[in-house]
Amino acid sequence: MTNKRWMLALPLLAVSVPVWGQDVFQGDPCSDAGGGGICDEGLGSSGQKDLSLVPLAVTSADDIIVVGPALPDPIGDKAYSITSVEVEDNLRIENALRDVPGLQQFRRSDARSANPTSQGITLRGLGGNASSRALLLLDGVPQADPFGGWIAWPGYDALPIDYATIKRGGGSGAYGQGAIAGTVELFSKNVGDRLELGAAYGSRNSVDVDMLFGRELGGGQLTVSANYARGDGFIPIIESQRGSVDQPAEYEQAGIAVRYVAPLSENTELQANVRAFTDDRERGFEFSDNHNDGADASIRLVNRNTDGWQWSALGYVQIRNFDVSFGGVAADRNSVRRVFEQFNVPSTGLGARFEVRPPVGDDLELRIGGDWRRTEGVTNENFFFADNDTPRRSRRAGGSTATYGAFVEASLEATEALTLTAGSRIDFWSIDDGFRREIELINPFPGAERNNAQFANRSGTEFTGRGGFAFEATDDLTLRGAAYLGWRLPTLNELFRPFRVGPDATAANELLEPERVKGAELGLDWTSENITIGVTGFYNQLDRAVANVTLDNGPGLFPGVGFVSGAGVFRQRQNLDSIETRGVEIDAELDLYGLVDGLYLRAAYSFVDAEVNASGAALAVDGLRPAQIPEHNGSAEINWRAEKGHGASLSARYIGSQFEDDLNQRRLADAFTVDGNLTFAVNDRLLVEGRVENLFNTRVETTVSGSNIIERAFPRTFWIALRAKFE
Repeated sequence: MTNKRWMLALPLLAVSVPVWGQDVFQGDPCSDAGGGGICDEGLGSSGQKDLSLVPLAVTSADDIIVVGPALPDPIGDKAYSITSVEVEDNLRIENALRDVPGLQQFRRSDARSANPTSQGITLRGLGGNASSRALLLLDGVPQADPFGGWIAWPGYDALPIDYATIKRGGGSGAYGQGAIAGTVELFSKNVGDRLELGAAYGSRNSVDVDMLFGRELGGGQLTVSANYARGDGFIPIIESQRGSVDQPAEYEQAGIAVRYVAPLSENTELQANVRAFTDDRERGFEFSDNHNDGADASIRLVNRNTDGWQWSALGYVQIRNFDVSFGGVAADRNSVRRVFEQFNVPSTGLGARFEVRPPVGDDLELRIGGDWRRTEGVTNENFFFADNDTPRRSRRAGGSTATYGAFVEASLEATEALTLTAGSRIDFWSIDDGFRREIELINPFPGAERNNAQFANRSGTEFTGRGGFAFEATDDLTLRGAAYLGWRLPTLNELFRPFRVGPDATAANELLEPERVKGAELGLDWTSENITIGVTGFYNQLDRAVANVTLDNGPGLFPGVGFVSGAGVFRQRQNLDSIETRGVEIDAELDLYGLVDGLYLRAAYSFVDAEVNASGAALAVDGLRPAQIPEHNGSAEINWRAEKGHGASLSARYIGSQFEDDLNQRRLADAFTVDGNLTFAVNDRLLVEGRVENLFNTRVETTVSGSNIIERAFPRTFWIALRAKFE
């Protein structure tokens, strides 16, 4: 993990050529040809150059440099808690992000075994719901599923991703709705001319294969990446509770992405992206398979005229389709029957965004822009099965949402030491064409309507803003503070689709209101020659938080879901009065380059005190902790990388206990895991790697049912890998 202060100039790098274990920048930044003769190569954390001192590399006056990212980082970002993470080629994206304390998915399992609908992300304890409350962007494009708000993690191959920037804390700012808990941005690499191939074989017949191809083409940069992963999987149910129906949860996933970045003029650049993925998983017993397909395309124009107007314009489309089956397992876990299937859930997301930065002075930065996003989707479901192949009833439900927003933000370097920033935005939203229809499928009344609800269209307006300061008290110490307002529109899934998990059933709620967050933070960053420490204290209040609220126990017939057995509970999505969180985040790095070249230590910790405020039908959860939110979360790593590519690392993660349910009756135990990595460079083209996940085979509990059936995350897994590079 790398502190943000050492990553600020990454979007300005002209070309980077990866070498095993490090990045070497073309040209000498200290030479005149390198673009300015800046020779102070300050060291950042983990032994990297202080990239804020490296100018844009230009080899001649006629060169047009292809860089790929958007506009430079706003100067107002100094006021916020920001961390950057280098994405290693051998890690799944969701696992790489887990080193950031306080950043979590709804459940602890990764995309090899979790249900895709449980993989929304959040920060700072603003959870209790599987929809994302942190906004994930890839090269500026929102990544949340248009229908459900979760993240399709198998759609991202780590190889073409350079790094991730995590901006903790809410506030819609320039990013639009959804950034309730913060923003996570993924940035693509600029790879130059090269071909890189990787293959890994792991425990339980696991295979990971990836490819990265880069070519300078037509004055621009073409990048093609592809990945494939499969595995026999592990049995999710813990050993002492297994029956004859329990089996390994197999998975098979693949994706391809094409990116082309081309200069249109000295200052203007075209960026085009297309990617597609497919994802098949099982959940460890018959009738638990699920399938997820997706395709995205985007075009962005960026103008980085440093002497005049700067601007960017983005347009994108997301296409998703999802299907899943659910089985009801007998109490002795020796028989299972199909109880439900979502056989087709098509959805589409469309959007656009623009931003302009007029030339208003050397010390003042002004950002003006707007954005639009539309989502639409329908779920097609069969349920109440007479046998495993014959459903009694069918349901269709869905609708569309739209948001239109405009923002303005100004940042001022008031003095050499003080930076001030403030901004506001207005958003208009609408929820349209909502419906839910259920029909009988078998005799005596095939085709008869059980329900045909058409929901009234709704719309509204949200005003939000944010502001902050950063004060460099000394050369080593920076004090910062910020306050913010943000909001999130409920997803189509939350509004219109009931669902089941095991014997538990949750009804949708078409009357859900948008969530709103207000919060504040104070922090400090201290940096010396080889030590970087960041500490942030925060407070958030999420009003009208959408949660799955327990209303009754089975057995019985309940509105919106039908029959619930005696082993299950009936819930409905509702707006709670609020969720309050307060806590502290600590990041620290120690660079030991003076003792051993390439050696550094990293540690991070998050403490979150979270509490639900509720009344009315949700009164039973008042004063309790939100579901799936641990109080303590920490990680540590020791990492050594030699120039020639040899290396080793050992990382540890701790996650505190948390509750599966809103009533705080089903506790998931805390867990401490250790991962290891050892690499050997045979030559400058071939790398051999061995690694282990969950070295001590810790039981990481992910879910616990009402009958106390416990599922776990990935057990100990060994890998051996080869990676070849040709330039």
